Amino acid sequence: MFAQDTIAAIATAPGLAALTIVRLSGPEACRIASECFAGRDLTAVESHTANVGMWVGQAGDRIDQVVATVFLAPRSSTGEDVVEITCHGGDYVAALVLQSMIENGARLARPGEFTQRAFLSGKIDLAQAEAIADLIHSTSERAHRTSLAAYEGHYSEQLEKLRTAILELCALAELEIDFTDEDVEFVDRAELRKLIKHALNQTDELLRSVRLGTVVREGIRIVIAGRPNAGKSTLLNSLSGRDRAIISEQPGTTRDVLEADAEFEGLRFRFTDTAGLRQSTDVIEQEGVRRARDMIAKADIVVYVYDLVHGLTEEDLDALKRTGEKATILVGNKVDLVQQHAGEGLLLSAKGGPKAVIPLVRELVNQAAEIFGNPDVSRTVMNARHKNHLRQAHEALLRAGAALDAQKSPDIFALDLHAAARELGMITGVITNETVLGAIFSRFCIGK
Repeated sequence: MFAQDTIAAIATAPGLAALTIVRLSGPEACRIASECFAGRDLTAVESHTANVGMWVGQAGDRIDQVVATVFLAPRSSTGEDVVEITCHGGDYVAALVLQSMIENGARLARPGEFTQRAFLSGKIDLAQAEAIADLIHSTSERAHRTSLAAYEGHYSEQLEKLRTAILELCALAELEIDFTDEDVEFVDRAELRKLIKHALNQTDELLRSVRLGTVVREGIRIVIAGRPNAGKSTLLNSLSGRDRAIISEQPGTTRDVLEADAEFEGLRFRFTDTAGLRQSTDVIEQEGVRRARDMIAKADIVVYVYDLVHGLTEEDLDALKRTGEKATILVGNKVDLVQQHAGEGLLLSAKGGPKAVIPLVRELVNQAAEIFGNPDVSRTVMNARHKNHLRQAHEALLRAGAALDAQKSPDIFALDLHAAARELGMITGVITNETVLGAIFSRFCIGK
């Protein structure tokens, strides 16, 4: 669909930098680059060579000394001829290089079009293409490792093995259809049930990883709650390692939610400091309390902070009851102000900085592992589209198993087996449509 087009785009982020890369991909890539390159003839160089020369505009004006790296089809990232121009950093120089490419016959690439061409040429599958976007946007070690494993094809390999096994079951079932009158069975029903159960276990394991995949991608939502002046804002600053919240001895200083991020054990934690929970006639403070309760309802884990000097009050106990079955870590703060370290929960002094809150960090990591699990990164699903297809595949396998148990004819459960295989194929792009491709690749930046 793109055979006649040669596309161009700036591949690096805007702003000042030492170097910037501008990419060309398509049948005319080498010719267009040669028109602007005062140096070797780029239409005659070998693949995977770097060539130094001056980049010039159509009027012969010198733009910059560049390195032109040539990758000839099919040994390139897109499967087409690709030329990458490395020029000095800065938006202006890169814009001149790109403009000269367009003046010589290229067109500006659409978002994600380079990756889309890689998919269409068979360099990567659809799950790998989506993993590139996840890799670019990863904000933690776990998100990076999960995205990289998917990009390297480990996730796709497992899906394809499962899809192939299901298709083999389909073939045996359909073979029996041709011999229905002769009452011939080509596969033992007990073995068939075993294989369907195995496929169900595989899809179920992947579906159970979705919750972890979501927090790997978006971060674990931690809400710091408690009565006014319990030290919530000080705790937020210590956990994040920076002065994110204003600290004051005056109760009610925090009126709105404040957020800060930190990474522990490869996971991103999104901390939210909230207004102190208490009865108030102040309209603004009432709104702050309302927002605090709303954030608690949305949290993955609640860190409830109370003042050890005053102990757990009735208001604290009432607020703790309101968290319901939400995972909650109770923290007694201001341990430095009490003589006897008596109290419930983790006892610490938030003003002691990051070192003082290490026990809380350990507890947060343990709670996260208990809630979300810790499966192999190659079997962690972070993509909502994949989740939907996996659910459909799982339901189709359940129907196939039910039809088999009810001793239905092979054509009945064969339809459901085909449906399961089709849903898995939609994840990797073995089966796809233009609408799906458009939605997926629109998430990418121009130049990728």
